[in-house]
Amino acid sequence: MTEFDPGAEFDRQVQNLLDKGYPALTDMTRDNFMGLVAPLRDVAITGSERRPPSRAHVPFVLVIKDRLINANQLMPMTELKRKAGFSIFEPDDIARFNATHEVQLPERDAYLIFDVDRERETLNLSPEKAVLTITERGKAPITVAEGIAFITQYPDSSEKNNCFSLAASRCGDRRVPALWISKGAPKLGWCWAGNPHTWLRTASCVGRAG
Repeated sequence: MTEFDPGAEFDRQVQNLLDKGYPALTDMTRDNFMGLVAPLRDVAITGSERRPPSRAHVPFVLVIKDRLINANQLMPMTELKRKAGFSIFEPDDIARFNATHEVQLPERDAYLIFDVDRERETLNLSPEKAVLTITERGKAPITVAEGIAFITQYPDSSEKNNCFSLAASRCGDRRVPALWISKGAPKLGWCWAGNPHTWLRTASCVGRAG
């Protein structure tokens, strides 16, 4: 097994965001953007497991909070086989989705999520039941921003019949945001909280740090 280098992986993720124009999207200069994310390099090195990433599980993902750049801006930055992602949400609608009260996000506008997993055990479970399964194992569901960050850095994690809901973001109704593939491209949509799907999981992480 190839030894995993978290420092090199952090550098790759930062460069990916630079290549996609994140400084401009967040109304920052390149230097200011680097000032935001660079302190997290040591956090990645000390907090990351050493298992190499796979489609289903990755050691960590760099997340930019949606108060700097919203989901509808982020989705076109995702891609799958050169097809850009998209969102079905109206801007005012997606802005209503916030982290649930059970989820504690770091205060900084950039942070890391660790041990991100598509959660095979939650396939064909409703998001409501999946969250119970996840939390019983000491994990937490992930937010919209975190899910988009995941597939931005790992496009192949968007995979047919292995898509996932983002149950840590809710707006007070029965909808749960989810990422799946539509016409070959990543799609941000939603599913009902109580409905299971044979092709949908609920993604998780073990921790967050910023």
